[in-house]
Amino acid sequence: MEFNTAIGYMNPIFSIKEALHKIEHYCAYQERCHQEVIAKLRIMKLTSNEIDEIIVSLIENNYLNETRFACSFARGKHRIKFWGKIRIVNELKFRNISTYNINLGLKEISTDEYLTTFDTLSLKSWESIKETNSLKKRKKFCDYMLRKGFESNLVYEKMKEFEVL
Repeated sequence: MEFNTAIGYMNPIFSIKEALHKIEHYCAYQERCHQEVIAKLRIMKLTSNEIDEIIVSLIENNYLNETRFACSFARGKHRIKFWGKIRIVNELKFRNISTYNINLGLKEISTDEYLTTFDTLSLKSWESIKETNSLKKRKKFCDYMLRKGFESNLVYEKMKEFEVL
């Protein structure tokens, strides 16, 4: 056993079979992208050849599938965290997911669902901002909605709509 100061615990040296078994459980628990799995295998102190061998096995046995990951990620982040498409795309790009898989993931969110979420979140946000200065209120609203990853044209149109009310 070896002490890993970065993560603060003893790090055992795994055989390929042990590492494969452990990483199969890791992938079965939750959808993972290749980058997360590779990082986990590196923590296990496996060589590049061993990592490649394990990745191939995971893909062949359908434990690892980036298309499935992208679809699950997009659905989950939109429905649970109420993220907009821009933020979802950026997060998937950060995880080195291909443009093809990103587009498939975005198709998981229907236009009606997306606009309903946007309307609900924007109304909730607008009403929760207790700012008397209208310029500051508009800025806070826009900053929040843009940070959530919604398109600027939607945000600015909604802000103008609220201003009229």
